[in-house]
Amino acid sequence: MSGTLALAAVAAGVCAAAIAEAWWYRRLLARIPIRVHVNGTRGKSSVTRLIAAGLRSGGLRTCAKTTGTLARMILADGRELPIFRPDRANVIEQKRIVSTAVADGADALVIECMALQPLLQSVCELKLVRSTHGVITNARADHLDVMGPTRLDVAAALSATTPVRGTLYTAEDRTDSLSVMATACADRGSQLHAVGGQEVAGVSQQEMAAFPYLEHAENVALALRVCEDLGVSRDAALAGMWSAEPDPGAMRVFAQTVRGHAWHFVNAFAANDPESTAKIWQSAYEYFPEVTRRVMVMNCRVDRVDRSVTMAEACADWAPADRYVIIGSGTDMFLRRLLRRGVPAEKILCLGNATAHEVVTSLLESMRDREVQPTLLVGIGNVAGPGMELADGFAGEAGWNKFRAPVTTAERSLELV
Repeated sequence: MSGTLALAAVAAGVCAAAIAEAWWYRRLLARIPIRVHVNGTRGKSSVTRLIAAGLRSGGLRTCAKTTGTLARMILADGRELPIFRPDRANVIEQKRIVSTAVADGADALVIECMALQPLLQSVCELKLVRSTHGVITNARADHLDVMGPTRLDVAAALSATTPVRGTLYTAEDRTDSLSVMATACADRGSQLHAVGGQEVAGVSQQEMAAFPYLEHAENVALALRVCEDLGVSRDAALAGMWSAEPDPGAMRVFAQTVRGHAWHFVNAFAANDPESTAKIWQSAYEYFPEVTRRVMVMNCRVDRVDRSVTMAEACADWAPADRYVIIGSGTDMFLRRLLRRGVPAEKILCLGNATAHEVVTSLLESMRDREVQPTLLVGIGNVAGPGMELADGFAGEAGWNKFRAPVTTAERSLELV
């Protein structure tokens, strides 16, 4: 009996400690009056940064946390700190973020959802964030092995972060997905605001051109709606967004001169679902009409086999590339699918964990006519590993001399003069 009593006492103590910790954490959350939980298939990190920058520009002390390419804690003064993880990423780290935001005197916290499992997404919202405002950027066919098997299943999983008696914003435009989100809002007593085509069209080309990187109008319109509803004027919010530091995985365009011709590199590795990537590939096709050679660079991950399969199936139907370069790990699945879909073997280069210079060298060596041409490379699939290295390689200047056009004797003479 004494053993039973001892176990009961221990259980009671554990329960009491858990209740006390939950009470303390809720009091901590309450000290941040505005809590924005950002979820979605694409654009979570970008929208998190845009909203935080807009609110900060409007006078609110705003902290933010992203879990995109590189996990970052953004303090109220705009400084960024890396997220320390002694082991694998764990949703419990959101508690540390909340504590840091409280210590920084935050009026608002904009936090990106870091969970994929539907149950964990719900836990993140109901236990860890308890948001006043929720955001679902979009619901597309990605991570189907976890949230699928269909796109509507993805919409349902993402809707697990709908706030209780709050407001949910989304730029999703499909009626069936919006219906799923509306059901979640009704269940939790929240309002749904869908940012539609008219609001997206209201973001002018001049406003988009002011960003120092390639941003999507849907993301900007969505972030503006949240900021405006929280009392920040459109002009103030935009000013903050333009000056904000973009996510390391933000889509940028870099140019390097290779043997006298411009080679453009579009870093679209963060776009890793077929729908988003198809739009980017087509846009790049149209944005650089002067290039005569187009190269698709797919960065594979051995732990994202489903993504490799869906991307290979999809890209075979897009405007054709002159070369398909496959880098990363687990490349065989993407390669086999491309061949099965009828992409000629002579158009494919499988380079594994190649560096930026190795990619360029291989492309030069693979040119049948050996003639260097203006070239466009679009990186897709995954950011991590060789994808990031390739982006950094094109962004830097060091080491590109071996690809510059050789100086002729006449040109050297002119230089001496």
